[in-house]
Amino acid sequence: MDDVTFAVLGTGGIGRRTLEVSTHKDGLVPVAACDRHGVAFDPDGLDVTELLEATAGNIAGDGTGDTDEGETSGAGAAGAPDGGAAVKQRGANAGVVASAQGERTETPIDDVIALCESVDAVVIALPNLEHDFIPRIAERFADADFEGVLVDVLKRSRVIGMLEDREETLVESGITFVCGAGATPGFLTGAAALAAQSFIEVEEVEIWWGVGLKSGYDDNRGTVREDIAHLDGYDIETARGLSEDEIEDVIDEHDGVLEFDDMEHADDVLLERAGICDAEDVHVGGILDVRHDDKPTTTTVRVTGRTFDGERGTNTFQLDDDTSMAANVNGPALGYLKAGVRCNRAGDYGVFGPAELLPGF
Repeated sequence: MDDVTFAVLGTGGIGRRTLEVSTHKDGLVPVAACDRHGVAFDPDGLDVTELLEATAGNIAGDGTGDTDEGETSGAGAAGAPDGGAAVKQRGANAGVVASAQGERTETPIDDVIALCESVDAVVIALPNLEHDFIPRIAERFADADFEGVLVDVLKRSRVIGMLEDREETLVESGITFVCGAGATPGFLTGAAALAAQSFIEVEEVEIWWGVGLKSGYDDNRGTVREDIAHLDGYDIETARGLSEDEIEDVIDEHDGVLEFDDMEHADDVLLERAGICDAEDVHVGGILDVRHDDKPTTTTVRVTGRTFDGERGTNTFQLDDDTSMAANVNGPALGYLKAGVRCNRAGDYGVFGPAELLPGF
């Protein structure tokens, strides 16, 4: 396959690691990256080292995941839209504009869309803190006649339906959208789909994950905020409205360790789309430690089912405790990006889940 040029929307923790990991992958050329204040573009490939060094500790954003023009892109270092203190901003040149490759803009997403002819694929590295945020971005690329691949690492089950509602528009544009392509959903969804091949009927899929923030809490505040939305007593709207001090209070209440059970995680609908099992038979939970590097529990996928010869068994897949969240999110995301490009170049357009790019059940 020829080299794949790609852009990254969002240069927080996920976006930065996407750029970094891509330098270790053959055939991937990052040509554009943006945050709420600026865009960096080079058709021959960004200098990723310079970009990351220039923006280290100087990441534009307020932790809410909002970068949509007209909503928050004009918010500066003075404060976050929710009234809390802005985070990860250091002076007037916060974020991408701190790089020699960056240019200030008030319309970063539109600017990347304008570069579509130079881009094969786009990684949407933004927390989905409005249910229709990522689907609306997809629609904007379709409206601009983008013909290529969009990849996201979204988590919420309901967002898949919003993408499906736009599938006809995506197909007409020539877009291949690979949704939920991070760790879970994504990597672990694929592991479950492979484990299911032993069975003629899958009874249950259990996904239990553990994350220690080796890449740093400051680089993952948007992700932590989105995870808080899964705690009892919270949802997307309440988590989005929390100030940074209130988020710190939630973390303190749990001694830095957040445990989740029966999360609304898109693994369920993505496995159902692939014909593996019913969404109601998929259960996702996990533990997030925001104060320590070590994983608080081993990430495990258990698929229970019945074989053709009448046996009932459980296939188990485990991740090594030493692989970081960044490795398990960004490596698979870029792998799914490559798979999406192969589909797109073959004329396969529309919405695809990670399990649909693996052996069929």
